[in-house]
Amino acid sequence: MSASEQTVPGTGERAAVSRVAAAIDRAKAEGRAALVGYLPAGFPSVQESIDAAIELARNGADIIEIGIPYSDPVMDGSVIQAATTEALAHGFRVASVFDVVKAVTDATAELGTAVLVMTYWNPVMRMGVDEFARRLAEAGGAGLITPDLIPDEAAEWFDASDKYGLDRVFLVAPSTTPERMAMTVAATRGFTYAVSLMGVTGAREAVDESAQRVVAGARDAGAERVCVGLGVSNAGHVREIAAYADGVIVGTAIVVALRDGGPAAVGRLAAELSTGLGRTTGSA
Repeated sequence: MSASEQTVPGTGERAAVSRVAAAIDRAKAEGRAALVGYLPAGFPSVQESIDAAIELARNGADIIEIGIPYSDPVMDGSVIQAATTEALAHGFRVASVFDVVKAVTDATAELGTAVLVMTYWNPVMRMGVDEFARRLAEAGGAGLITPDLIPDEAAEWFDASDKYGLDRVFLVAPSTTPERMAMTVAATRGFTYAVSLMGVTGAREAVDESAQRVVAGARDAGAERVCVGLGVSNAGHVREIAAYADGVIVGTAIVVALRDGGPAAVGRLAAELSTGLGRTTGSA
């Protein structure tokens, strides 16, 4: 069964077609990889995070990741940690992410942009998995990226994501064994998130060569769509990864642009990054 054809348990009905898969497939039909951009919700303010995400979409991002600020961001580098800490200090609450998602999806609907939420699993559990999934779907969100959740422990998320037609994006890394790779790919809907190197997030001078091996391993395990993240910061990196992956994920560099230049700078960076995909993109 393909990523976009999932049966809701106990009903025999099909869940909604994956908007994330559709965005990647649309990019592929245009002869390019998809651009995936990450921004933390509420940084430097809720409205600015919304405006920045809209700028991303208007300047070439096919998929947008909205991160939920978390008090113990063990997988995040210093730039994203500082941004999420600031958002929390300004009073950001988990429930506010649904307002951000709705505002972004409403503003970018005509572009076909898919909006995912990236979150550690604890905030989802605290709200209640079913309630979180329901509210995300009602806000127009496409699904979740869950960096610290493994398929073996995701039964409740499987049920909720199928019930509400949401994508579930799991991570694979250079250390992932073939057995775990197969399990993770089978559990994923939308795209498989290939971590290009071991360590925390952050812009780097070069993309680790292990990224290509992780993508190959995911494809060998049956992955239809694989996107690469961690360490991507410029159009050269995008061009390198776009040669073998279905999508390129950029996070820290976008957060830096927002921090230093506001939403307009995010738009300019997205347009520049898009040149690495094989096309030039300007503001809509």
